[in-house]
Amino acid sequence: MLIVGGAALLSALLMLWASQSIAVAAGFAATAVLIASSMLVFRRLYPPQQPVSGGIDWSLTREAADNDGIAIAITDRVGRLVCANDLFGAWFQGFPTPPGLAVGQAGLSQLTAAGRDAWRDGRAEVDLVEFNGTRFSARILRSGQSEDHLLWRFRRHRTIDLRAEARRLIEGEGGDRLGEAGIMVALVGGEGRIRAANRAFVARAAGRADAPIEGRDFVTLLVSDREGVIRFAEEGGKGTALRLLQMPLEAGVIDSPTLLFLIDDEYAVSGRIGGPGGTGSHLQTLLSMLPLGLALTDRDGRFLFLNDAFARAAGLEEGVMPVYPGDLVVREDKAAVADTVRRFGAGQQALSGDIAVRLRNNPEEPVALTIAGARGLGEAAVLLSLKDSSEESKLKRQAEQATKMQAVGQLAGGVAHDFNNILTAIIGHSDLMLMRHAPGDSDYDDIQQIKSNSNRAASLTRQLLAFSRQQTLRPQVLQLPDVISEVSNLLKRLLGETVILNVSHGRNLGAVRADPGQLEQVIVNLVVNARDAMPQGGSVTIQTYAVPARDVRQMGSEILPIVDYTALKISDTGTGIAPELLPKIFEPFFTTKEVGKGTGLGLSTVYGIVKQSGGFIFADSRVGEGTSFIIYLPVHDAETIVETGPAPKVKQGELWGSGTILLVEDEDMVRAVAERALTRHGYTVLTASNGEEALEMLAQGMEIDLLISDVVMPTMDGPTMVRQARKTWPDLKILFMSGYAEEQLRKSIDLDRVAFLPKPFSVNQLAEAARAAIAPK
Repeated sequence: MLIVGGAALLSALLMLWASQSIAVAAGFAATAVLIASSMLVFRRLYPPQQPVSGGIDWSLTREAADNDGIAIAITDRVGRLVCANDLFGAWFQGFPTPPGLAVGQAGLSQLTAAGRDAWRDGRAEVDLVEFNGTRFSARILRSGQSEDHLLWRFRRHRTIDLRAEARRLIEGEGGDRLGEAGIMVALVGGEGRIRAANRAFVARAAGRADAPIEGRDFVTLLVSDREGVIRFAEEGGKGTALRLLQMPLEAGVIDSPTLLFLIDDEYAVSGRIGGPGGTGSHLQTLLSMLPLGLALTDRDGRFLFLNDAFARAAGLEEGVMPVYPGDLVVREDKAAVADTVRRFGAGQQALSGDIAVRLRNNPEEPVALTIAGARGLGEAAVLLSLKDSSEESKLKRQAEQATKMQAVGQLAGGVAHDFNNILTAIIGHSDLMLMRHAPGDSDYDDIQQIKSNSNRAASLTRQLLAFSRQQTLRPQVLQLPDVISEVSNLLKRLLGETVILNVSHGRNLGAVRADPGQLEQVIVNLVVNARDAMPQGGSVTIQTYAVPARDVRQMGSEILPIVDYTALKISDTGTGIAPELLPKIFEPFFTTKEVGKGTGLGLSTVYGIVKQSGGFIFADSRVGEGTSFIIYLPVHDAETIVETGPAPKVKQGELWGSGTILLVEDEDMVRAVAERALTRHGYTVLTASNGEEALEMLAQGMEIDLLISDVVMPTMDGPTMVRQARKTWPDLKILFMSGYAEEQLRKSIDLDRVAFLPKPFSVNQLAEAARAAIAPK
């Protein structure tokens, strides 16, 4: 306020000097004070907004995430857990940092690989991991303003909780409806205590409908006389006689919770099951409402009733009613089922029992059939229970398939790495020999043949790496019609004259991000397979079309994330694939072709390329009608990517160089051929067989212009050696070479200013890489 007054006084003096009028100067000063005071009051009432800091309010993020019903965790670029909602901590016992959850080795490997994929592609998914007996699926997204965080979303695979469902039924409207029909029902735990009961039961057993009854011993609520007639203890000896029907919730489980149904004797003997006006109609209503597969038979073992859940579990078509339970199982189990049902129907067995059977419609997987005696229900004498395990079996098969494919992928990647070392030596020695022979020499064609076959073998290793998703991709933003146009002439030559090629493109296709060369390989492999499936000729159709997110949502797929896709569909009119073979077609080395006509790597390569590109592939086939493959690639925003073209190819005359190169390679054959190749191109080459030896040579003060090193070596690997070396020589130029994929290695090598050369390589490729790495930037 003092500042305001001073400014006003100064303004008044200036105005007095200018106007030579005291009145004018005083009026101007009063006005200035009024305006300044008003501004001061306004600033106090409405303070200016402070700029938002660059930090993230994780408490707000966590509060919002807690309302989602999905376990969420956020990790940063260095793998630290920066935020997680309460559900994540509850599900995974604390707040472990993804992917390091206690989900077993297979699950950990899946999550780790998915995390790497998400950093590269922006998203990744894991179909199934298991934690403490609960199965989860995971979806990982790269997020944040700088895309420097990973968002981990875990969803629990929901299964039917029979105990919770039974409790909900008993205590809700279903229990009241049963009570109106004269049926009293209670859920009793294995220890004999009541866990839930409908109001009709509570009113009869405790004297009033609002009495506390949960936790009381069930047997203390009943009394029996010398004839074995059961009554409620609350009603005494003059109470109405009761009939008791028990039904265990979990087949084959000791001390399983049990549903107990009590029916007054006057209702129980009122007539046939399902008869008009009798209790049977009410009982059928009850059995139809329960999520359990339940059925009733008479004393002779004939079916009287079965609910929808039982029909689904038994694999019956809608409206089909078998005569005997034995009609549901394979021939070997018929006698056992019929004998057990007969004994329970005759009252020779007490309580209940279960037997393992194989259903006729699904003989591969045994199921448990629970059988219990039923009394006081007219013609109904035996209660059967069959659990619908189709979803559980599906999840089990998916988990087994995922584990198997992951193990095979790891094996394929390891084999490809070792094989690449051998091929590097073969190709390198072939190049060195070709330098000493001219075309027309007696040995020239033989050496050229060795090199040609070595390149074919290198192609096989690339297919193995493609299947294991470890190959080096050079993704670009592109349009699928452009890729198909580039390869269409080749496809026509491959198909020949007996197969017609049809190509159609949809409208409004979104751009995708993929390696165009690898995408062409996908199309060629699928078209060649289609041609081989049509020995008498036919047609192959290639279609592209847009699949917006709303259509994906309507599809209801549990695999496809709800985003926009561009789809590629390749269909043929060939012989088709048998249903039992369809789940195996993407496995490596699996082929239906004759011996010598297929490696079994074509479709596995397609699968690996599509998955590594962030897409999804599905196959649909009918024997005698043809096969269709549909590939979904997520639409990419081309404006967010600035593509850089390939480096200009070095001319043959520019491969010669000078300088000192330190070559570090643990494989003797690779080290020998690389040393000779570099020496022939003018370099001075020093060699070391491991990282420790290389560091000792550097410590001797040698002037090194370039360090060429293998990545994976015993005792000390290449990246560890380079980190140690750069502490003393920070400007040391590095060229890594490895049989593993560049993208996989760059995620594990946290080093800048390094070049990469994949194995196998030729002499010229090594010389080109060395010259490019050693040249001033």
